[in-house]
Amino acid sequence: MAGSDMGRLDGKVAIITGAANGMGASHARRFCAEGAAVVLADLADDAGQALATELGDRAVFAHHDVSSESSWVNVIDVATSAFGGLDILINNAGIHWVRAVEDETLAGFQRALDVNLIGPFLGMRAVIEPLRARGGGAIVNICSLAATTGLGWHGAYGASKWGLRGLSRTAANELGPDGIRVNSVMPGAIDTTMLPPDREGLGEARFAKLPLRRVGRPDEVSSLLVFLASDESSYITGGEFGIDGGSAAGPPLLPRPAESS
Repeated sequence: MAGSDMGRLDGKVAIITGAANGMGASHARRFCAEGAAVVLADLADDAGQALATELGDRAVFAHHDVSSESSWVNVIDVATSAFGGLDILINNAGIHWVRAVEDETLAGFQRALDVNLIGPFLGMRAVIEPLRARGGGAIVNICSLAATTGLGWHGAYGASKWGLRGLSRTAANELGPDGIRVNSVMPGAIDTTMLPPDREGLGEARFAKLPLRRVGRPDEVSSLLVFLASDESSYITGGEFGIDGGSAAGPPLLPRPAESS
């Protein structure tokens, strides 16, 4: 923060899943810069360890499979043993592919649910007691623009994210009395490896119909997460926050009409 030594997350401990690469790594860097201690939870051991080394004593890496109950027990043990407690859970880990419903497999559909829905469910359930012990806390679930509309070729992914959207609202309702806030974030096109491939060869032009006319940056999502994880959003729970360059605002803008005579 300009003109201050205080960070917006000073004294808070966070678990960020899928933290080794992409948006998760951006979130981890930003949270540490804002004063949080962070458990980098991921299956990518080499990348996760390298990021923990980069971030220094504010971060520790934990090998973590979000679809495993025992792995959640371990990652919470890492947080409490390394940093003394837990205040924030960022359910960021996810998998994505583009596939027609007609072509989707049962195994693929189940895998999407395991990582994108069951994983956050297990995480939310596992952190309730640690957050209660600290007098409350914040959970932020990374959903998707695909959880707001019937996005073509995203059957398995969209189903998992629609489920997470609903689960987030239910958890916010149930956990509010404990001071645990639950919000969901709906990213649109963000410049990471999960961005769907440019199958038409349009380059940057494929974002030209968005109101902001560009792809989003991971750090822009990180800024939103800092707000939702911090005390600045202390009266916000059950919220759904789009960060999509205006994708959800309406259909693509048509040319401006001529003035009527």
